[in-house]
Amino acid sequence: MDWQTPEDAVPSAFVTEANTRALLGKPPASGAWREGDPSGDRLFASLGPLDLERGGHLPAVRIAYESWGTLNEDRSNAVLILHALTGDSHVIGRPGPGHPTAGWWPGLVGPGRAIDTDRWFVVAPNMLGGCQGSTGPASLAPDGHEWGPRFPYLTIRDQVEAQRALTDVLGIWRWAAVVGGSMGGMQALEWAIGHPDRLERVAVLAAPPQNTADQIALNSVQLEAIEMDPAFAGGEYYDAPDGDGPHRGLALARRMALLNYRSPTELNDRFERTWQGRVDPLGGGGVFAVESYLDFHGNKFTRRFDANSYITLVNAMTSHDIARDRGGVAAALSRVTARALVLGIDSDRLFPLAGQEVIARHLPHNLDGTVPAVIESPFGHDGFLIEDRAVGPHVQRLLDS
Repeated sequence: MDWQTPEDAVPSAFVTEANTRALLGKPPASGAWREGDPSGDRLFASLGPLDLERGGHLPAVRIAYESWGTLNEDRSNAVLILHALTGDSHVIGRPGPGHPTAGWWPGLVGPGRAIDTDRWFVVAPNMLGGCQGSTGPASLAPDGHEWGPRFPYLTIRDQVEAQRALTDVLGIWRWAAVVGGSMGGMQALEWAIGHPDRLERVAVLAAPPQNTADQIALNSVQLEAIEMDPAFAGGEYYDAPDGDGPHRGLALARRMALLNYRSPTELNDRFERTWQGRVDPLGGGGVFAVESYLDFHGNKFTRRFDANSYITLVNAMTSHDIARDRGGVAAALSRVTARALVLGIDSDRLFPLAGQEVIARHLPHNLDGTVPAVIESPFGHDGFLIEDRAVGPHVQRLLDS
């Protein structure tokens, strides 16, 4: 549940005039990739119909994905990378037509990197319910109109089933590794539990075994911020002109989320009580630098994401509970046969170390026994994106095992 783009995942920085100029112009009603937009590096797979865990049904599912490297003759070198809440399939690569931002994990994926694309065939799908090419609320339903608020309720397990169907379409029987961080880590964990015969290794980075009451509460206020925006219009906003969509509510939700992705130490050390500009924020109409930082990134986010998709994906994340219908957390984890890496961040206040400790304690084949690997970082939850030199060797250790 992180920023997922290099320019947002780097250490927090003051907003410059050039940053502000980059957001001139009205935001679109939806920042989703739409039919007719440049496809960029995306590939598309049609998966057919999908019945959903909680009773919903999608008559046709399409998954957008990207790939790097070469699949070997016996198809044994495939690695699946799963993105976090607002990420997409563009793990590496430049921004350009079809890709508003550069790849979000260039420090870990590529030739000579921890996930070496000269060695591994790497696949990264945009998750079901997303808004960058995979079927989601901004996609057209069978009646020719956007699904919008009619889009069915998804769970993490539904998203994994779509990924499993993609695996079949690609002709890959068994992944050499499934690697995911944050929400992608939830999906990686579900892969290991629900399809133990389909993967050899699993990396669960900065993810919990269940979403707690605290995390559900954080999710609920973000959704309320979107739904209270008058321009949300009950989710029927796709025909609204630029500037008239639910960008205020979506930006506010993103600002709330960012506070949990970073640590208090980083924000305090970087911004202190600095003003943004020369105007006094103490009754003079100015703002503090940290307020400007949140506002800038919230507004930037509305230009690449869709409000209905955000609601769908946050609800899916809230559904996360590996214990559901499996006899508890320990019983669920006992099903895992893959060699595992469980990694946590000491300053993570979104998914604290306690969650990774529970996972590691009960995994039969954890690389580090009954404890997770822990990296020290001032960056909080986003450390798994930022701390390449700390995270990379652990992921490589798993892939070499």
